[in-house]
Amino acid sequence: MGELRVLELYSGIGGMHYALQESDMPSQVVAAIDINTTANLIYKHNFPDTPLWNKTIEGISLDDFNKLSFDMILMSPPCQPFTRIGLQGDITDPRTKSFLYILDLLPRERLVKTLTECGYEFQEIMVSPPSVGIPNSRLRYFLIAKISTGQLSTQTSLKILDAFPHAAKSDSAEKPKVLSPTCQCTSQPEEEMQSGGVLYKLETRTESQRKIDQNSDLSVREIQDFLEPQTEVNMEHYLLPPKTLLRYGLLLDIVKPTCRRSVCFTKGYGRYVEGTGSVLQSSVETEVESVFMGLDQCSEEEKLQRLSKLKLRYFTPREVANLMGFPQSFSFPEQISTIQRYRVLGNSLNVLVVSRLLQLLVS
Repeated sequence: MGELRVLELYSGIGGMHYALQESDMPSQVVAAIDINTTANLIYKHNFPDTPLWNKTIEGISLDDFNKLSFDMILMSPPCQPFTRIGLQGDITDPRTKSFLYILDLLPRERLVKTLTECGYEFQEIMVSPPSVGIPNSRLRYFLIAKISTGQLSTQTSLKILDAFPHAAKSDSAEKPKVLSPTCQCTSQPEEEMQSGGVLYKLETRTESQRKIDQNSDLSVREIQDFLEPQTEVNMEHYLLPPKTLLRYGLLLDIVKPTCRRSVCFTKGYGRYVEGTGSVLQSSVETEVESVFMGLDQCSEEEKLQRLSKLKLRYFTPREVANLMGFPQSFSFPEQISTIQRYRVLGNSLNVLVVSRLLQLLVS
């Protein structure tokens, strides 16, 4: 196979470009397109030789696209209009405007219909980083497609698992799921999640058991493999402030360096607490149970004394990047603040997961 000319849409901080490199697929990114100025600064810092267009996609004509003579498109459109958390605006959300423009150029109304009628075969997959041995939940929908050759359509669940070998050893609910166009993936009912009663922390027995199971999965690496050396970073800077500990202590997802799990990091990490990502327990000799047992009966001063014993801190942006599969060569320009780094990482994707999916296209 000769070198593929690749067009990168919604290029962000370069996660798809790194995935392309990781896949070892002979390729050249002929253009990267994004309107996020912060993300573009980071992309240009890491890929200075790649043409970067700071343009709205819907402002680019079909002739301009055709001049690039690309063989492959990589894109990660905004997911917020389609997620369960949010306004669920679907195609009425303004953030879908550029994606609908792409579908119109192809030209048809919606993605799957467009691909089918334009002669593509495709595979839809739900997959999360534990499937490649990374201790971070980031379950995402992916679609890979190529001009019909009769090969991609024969990809079975077994072949998908071959691409994600760690998943085959696990009973995790986050195994890759091969979807059909009519498949509807639903979350666990709230009633079921609440069965079993609440433990010492605001956590159901079901949730607690799920975390125990995840930490027992030896096919997934430990978090400590992704941490920065403490000698290189002032970790005091990342400690949770007293106000946050007092207000959100019972809502924190706390992990130790030896854990094999962490929850998805979002763009609000470092600014908001609930549901934005895990925090790290730096004082591993302190038992979490001893801190939280009867905590609601304590005065604020005693609560703070107890919680401070855990030395809870945020993961650094470099550590979040590690958990998202970015290589050590990836870096931020100095002018990008910590909050900006968390924000763009939260909008990015897992590099190793995408690289495995790209390999499926040529396997």
